[in-house]
Amino acid sequence: MTPSFDVGVVGAGIVGLAHAYHLARRGKRVIVFERNARARGASVRNFGMIWPIGQPAGNRYDLALRSREHWRAILSDSGLWHDFAGSLHLAYHDDEAQVLREFTDSVAGEGRQYELLNANEIHQRVPHVRTDGLKAGLFSREEMTVDPRQVIAELPAWLSATYGVQFQFETTVRGYDDTTVETTRGSWHVPRLVVCTGIDFREIAPEAFAASGLVPCKLQMMRTQPYGDEFRIGPMLAAGLTLRHYQSFSHCPSLPALIDRLDREMPEYHHFGIHVMTSQNGRGEVIIGDSHEYGDRIEPFDKSRIDDLVLRYLATFLEVPSPTITGRWHGYYIKHPTMAFLIANPRPNLMCVNGVGGAGMTLSFGVAEMALANW
Repeated sequence: MTPSFDVGVVGAGIVGLAHAYHLARRGKRVIVFERNARARGASVRNFGMIWPIGQPAGNRYDLALRSREHWRAILSDSGLWHDFAGSLHLAYHDDEAQVLREFTDSVAGEGRQYELLNANEIHQRVPHVRTDGLKAGLFSREEMTVDPRQVIAELPAWLSATYGVQFQFETTVRGYDDTTVETTRGSWHVPRLVVCTGIDFREIAPEAFAASGLVPCKLQMMRTQPYGDEFRIGPMLAAGLTLRHYQSFSHCPSLPALIDRLDREMPEYHHFGIHVMTSQNGRGEVIIGDSHEYGDRIEPFDKSRIDDLVLRYLATFLEVPSPTITGRWHGYYIKHPTMAFLIANPRPNLMCVNGVGGAGMTLSFGVAEMALANW
């Protein structure tokens, strides 16, 4: 007899887990198919940042906040490590400080938990930040950190125990005929299917992928040795390069001049799409990155030059004691040139949710809730 479920989800990365969570909370019998023993893609190759401050005002920012509230509930119930660390954007040039002021002024009255700090205030809160030449910093209480390797590995067991979600790992989906999922381990009856397979969704819905306009992005990242509790940074950190990366800052009047200066002084950083950020997990490992190479520029070979540039810029704003890089990796995700994510319905009972780009940890639970609202 063919096993039967209300909904199937393809992919046990963060987007797939978010859909399984919302479906199961609605009382659906859910099965998740994952071709590996556990998800190995972009969901485990990131900073672990839930990062609302990077989302532009409006729907995307609201989705980030909604997603964060789901994270709060899940992490509290599951007991998985997390840190309400907040974020700190550092400015070492007058134009960077001006952008931070313009950004803060533009959201005044919206109830955001932001503070503009001077160098002395930053040093008191985050003593490992370099203060020579430091002009200002924007501290936000909204951001939180998880360990992506831990949450992706352990959330499936929590979803199974809490909501009865079933998982079929090491199971590749070969096809779907509107009622039955065919896999390398047999067939399952599922009248609805959600495809959340990141860069691989072209294998299940090739026509939808071809029409999507999505492009691949490759990034490079690193982590240090674990410091335990002997060295804790505090908030997640970013500096001037990050102001050009996130669309939340794009409306600031001084940003074009800042970008012009960065391109003149640091052309390689723009060429490789580098902006430098850090987070720290429960073991005390400092996660460092990253770069962005798109489409035809992507090669299978990592570039040591990118890592060198990232570490050089990191040293301008953070003092890490005797750092040893114990892990280096690259990741891939797909994103749309203009849209924050893609929700496609090739058929009434087949939905593809994809293209959250580098904001998967930040947006997934909010996007999944929205995608399923009327489906």
